[in-house]
Amino acid sequence: MRDLNTASGLWPVFGRNRPEGKVLETVGVFEALKQHGKYETGQLFLHSVFGYRGIVLFPWHARIYDRDIIPPIKPEPPGSHGSKEVKGRTHTYYQVLIDTRDCPHISQRSQTEAVTFLANHDDSRALYAIPGLDYVSHEDILPYNSTEQVPIQHELFERFLMFNPDKTPPFSARDTLKAWQEKNHPWLELSDVHRETTENIRVTVIPFYMGMRDAQNSHVYWWRYCIRLENMGSEVVQLRERHWRIFSLSGTLETVRGRGVVGREPVLSKEQPAFQYSSHVSLQAPSGHMWGTFRIERTDGSHFDVRIPPFSLESNKDDKAPPAGYTF
Repeated sequence: MRDLNTASGLWPVFGRNRPEGKVLETVGVFEALKQHGKYETGQLFLHSVFGYRGIVLFPWHARIYDRDIIPPIKPEPPGSHGSKEVKGRTHTYYQVLIDTRDCPHISQRSQTEAVTFLANHDDSRALYAIPGLDYVSHEDILPYNSTEQVPIQHELFERFLMFNPDKTPPFSARDTLKAWQEKNHPWLELSDVHRETTENIRVTVIPFYMGMRDAQNSHVYWWRYCIRLENMGSEVVQLRERHWRIFSLSGTLETVRGRGVVGREPVLSKEQPAFQYSSHVSLQAPSGHMWGTFRIERTDGSHFDVRIPPFSLESNKDDKAPPAGYTF
């Protein structure tokens, strides 16, 4: 268990319910939130929704397409779900490391191996994951500071960051981190974020292009997409089914139905309002679109469908080879 001291009495004590026999451990002191600007490499933080400790590696500038705040220009005709034009606004996200001590506590609510790459060999479907990486929105950052020289436990912490007491925050990027970011930029970069709320259930989708592979005399293009469901209300609900529509530029339209997501049917409550997962899709065309619904069940057994905001699958114009592997 952990606790953060308050700074100037402005911050409440942070911590989970204390299990029997566990003692709260002080890990740092909260800092003031940044309403403007961005957090720097080396900033320690708590995730405001999932509660894990982390550290900022570097920021991304994303375009958010929020269908909740932009009204439709004109009424949508029947059968044209997803035709609403939404203008994007720039927002800051962060590539972060998750403290491995916290991974077991969040594994039922958020995947800790969500960042994946195409493996560098002949199997076009093979993927490899880097554990303990996440993408975090600016408003989910609760910054704090610590006097520890190694405040985050992660196998990449000391490879990516060095302690620098004369700097604020006191951690600087090593050349290894800069080289890794530069090398894997096309497959790490977060560019578009799509958001929509239905009956107090907000769905956020972030797609990532992963690269192209040759398979059986054709090109196969791969994307991963990260989805976060968040219950903005007080009613307890459970995700039961998913229904996807996947359109490819080659002219194919695929329908995918199934129970739950990634083998789970998460409950979204006031105490644990969010669930986040990643999945993958491949097309035999350089672009396409995805949209769909999640079937949500209330405690009385009734159901309703939550819209998944439509998002495009676009391949990078400079289609380089996928990263050569997870080596240093």
